[in-house]
Amino acid sequence: MMLREGLANRILLWAVTIAGLLVIYAPPLYLLAISFNPALQPGLPSLSQLSLKWYASLPQETALIGALEQSLIIATVTAVLATLMSLLAALAYFELRSRRTAWFLTVILPMFVPGVIQGLALSAVFARAGVKASMLTVIAGHLLWAMPFAFIVILTSFAAVRRSYLVAAADLGADWWHRFFDIIFPLIRPGLISAFIFSFLLSLNEFTRAFYLAGRQNTLPVVLFGKMNSGASPVIYAMSGAIFLISVLCVALIALRFLWQARIEDSAQRSG
Repeated sequence: MMLREGLANRILLWAVTIAGLLVIYAPPLYLLAISFNPALQPGLPSLSQLSLKWYASLPQETALIGALEQSLIIATVTAVLATLMSLLAALAYFELRSRRTAWFLTVILPMFVPGVIQGLALSAVFARAGVKASMLTVIAGHLLWAMPFAFIVILTSFAAVRRSYLVAAADLGADWWHRFFDIIFPLIRPGLISAFIFSFLLSLNEFTRAFYLAGRQNTLPVVLFGKMNSGASPVIYAMSGAIFLISVLCVALIALRFLWQARIEDSAQRSG
């Protein structure tokens, strides 16, 4: 009886999981599929209709390419700043003995502010201060959005850091910098890489804040939104499909690297 109940629970769990994955991945996979349709009207192509026509047209779309370059620069700068600032915030949280909860809530508070309100508020503040909308204003808005997520990711990686390691190193004469670079940094390095990737993707896909804060050169999500509403050619589906494929490939390579590194470390521990 218990075996049957366990089997039924596993089947139900797998069914719910598969249904959830289908809901999550069906829209981008559908978008990827219609990007291979050579027709002007979006729709699922048959195997005989598969074509790279719209992908071949991407280099001629100067507006999309320019917006993509702008987004990549903004996302990279945002990811670097968010990772560094979140690391400092996580170190402060790690060193705090009291008021940890207050510090934690202060750092993650921007996560709960709607993007429309945050973008509009930042736009009003910058306009009042005489700061023109530009790449820097977009980075400021994206940084405010990405940093709480990066902070949580890095803070989670601090679970591997035990105070006994730091106390032992201090007893042996290691100063704070040596304790950080020799003990803390190697243990939280996966968290730093994950925080960087997370911040990069959040910035690359952010639309609401960029809509209020972008200057003359809009980011890719803003340009795609405008072209979608104006009835642009299916090249926008090819651009979206290319970004989706590159993102999946990058995540897969990073995951394989972590798995390979973990396997090497596990083998080293067993042989030791």
